[in-house]
Amino acid sequence: MLKTENISLVFNYGTQDENTALKNISLTINTGDFVTVIGSNGAGKTSLYNIIAGTYKPTSGQIFLKEKDITRMPEYKRARYIGRIYQNPLSGTAGKMSVEDNMVICHRKGYKGLGISLNNTLRAYFRERLAELDMGLENRLQDNVELLSGGQRQALTLLMAVLSEPDILLLDEHTAALDPRNAEIVMNLTRRFAERYGLTVMMITHNMSQAIEYGNRLLMMDSGEIIFDINEEEKKKLSIDEIVKRFRTLKKKELVNDELLLNL
Repeated sequence: MLKTENISLVFNYGTQDENTALKNISLTINTGDFVTVIGSNGAGKTSLYNIIAGTYKPTSGQIFLKEKDITRMPEYKRARYIGRIYQNPLSGTAGKMSVEDNMVICHRKGYKGLGISLNNTLRAYFRERLAELDMGLENRLQDNVELLSGGQRQALTLLMAVLSEPDILLLDEHTAALDPRNAEIVMNLTRRFAERYGLTVMMITHNMSQAIEYGNRLLMMDSGEIIFDINEEEKKKLSIDEIVKRFRTLKKKELVNDELLLNL
């Protein structure tokens, strides 16, 4: 459903400040996949998201969504098909606008032509969907979003992303800025929405327990490359210690290979 072929991203190409963020990434995300993505800071996780979302254009390689080449499609056009939620709960909503006005904007993404009028039928639909969050927001349609807590705003952002019916949803550490209670609430909503609506999801997380518990697939990135791609059956048998052990073993092999090359 989403496919990258030999994607590389190089900043300041051909200068002394040249920096390779992604190295020949070839990846296929199937419809309905829930992929957790882990890796240390600078591993290339966010760069990969930026390439998929269209924030950056690849230095080389191609990107396909539903077999359509979107490599050169601008970010604003991809936003119709690709949803993204950031770490900061304030990033996904307009604080000075009401809850219902925020929801109207995201709801319009699914329609072409004439705009959507906010009427009683649509309000009833919004209330019904907001009730799924179990946060009482169905009774706060006219409240400005800036009055909501961080957890409420992130839950609303998640619901709005689902309402826009994206082909793929990119979650960029979307619970990292929340307190443990709200992080758990948003994660439970994430799993429930993914299962109920058959969402295709990629989720960056630094929480190893979340990476193992959620989704049917796990990717580990390091130095701009995907070093592990673990399927559902193998993932069920994983522990945090096992992931760390695999990573350390791989890094040791790289060091040995580097030493061999130096001695050639």
